[in-house]
Amino acid sequence: MNLLNLFDEINQADPEFADRISPRRDAIKNITSFGSKVAVAAMPFVFSTLVKKAYGQALSPQVIEVLNFALTAEYLESTYYNTYGQRSNIPSGDRPGIELIRVDENNHKKFLLQNLGSAAISEPKFDYTAGGTFADLTRNDSVGYDTFLALAQAFEDNGVRAYKGQAPALMSAPAILTAALNIHSVEGRHAAHLRYLRQRRGVAVKPWITGVTSGIPAAPVALVYAGEDNVTQGGVNLTTLPGASGNATANMVTEAYDEPNTKENVTNIVKLFLAK
Repeated sequence: MNLLNLFDEINQADPEFADRISPRRDAIKNITSFGSKVAVAAMPFVFSTLVKKAYGQALSPQVIEVLNFALTAEYLESTYYNTYGQRSNIPSGDRPGIELIRVDENNHKKFLLQNLGSAAISEPKFDYTAGGTFADLTRNDSVGYDTFLALAQAFEDNGVRAYKGQAPALMSAPAILTAALNIHSVEGRHAAHLRYLRQRRGVAVKPWITGVTSGIPAAPVALVYAGEDNVTQGGVNLTTLPGASGNATANMVTEAYDEPNTKENVTNIVKLFLAK
């Protein structure tokens, strides 16, 4: 380990790193006064301690609550892809994208588990057919794959709105907030890709959300899109504003803005898929 080069690299990525570990900088300056063998043996320990001092922080009860809320949604998604995202009914051309989404969702779950530690909630048991509403999901054929894509889209759209809705509650933990917003954007990309796959299979769905339209006829997913027909931003009804080509339609406005979802709605969505 070249400790000095490592600190240089960290400083380039985080110019405030030195200030974060002050006054422990003296420990870095004096490390070469150790006996050579002792110094080499101590480096990993010293470095680990300094990084924890620089970035480690106790999570507040509010942050823990939000992360466990997010973990519940990630359990729903990751287990879904692990269960149904590797079956033989997935066309070969679609497999790479589905596999990437599966890996992403498992990494999201790992991130939350690592940050929560012993405070993490246990994974519940899921019934992805929602009591038989999506019974076709269990079919290992093209019909089953179509149902898989529809539910995957709903879960990803749900994830996008869930993360956005809880972002204000993470303001006290900037590093966690940044990671959560990064996950939020990736969930959006997942949803767009899944909509593209459904579109290629003849489903009348756009790559983005338009009002409360989802291309999924089953009523249980309605909560995923509740509120997406909002046309008021900043207290202004955008359909009333004149533009170069006339007033914007409700569809145009809803496609231009991404709406958060409430914790209550997201929790109720997850409950639909809990094993009874």
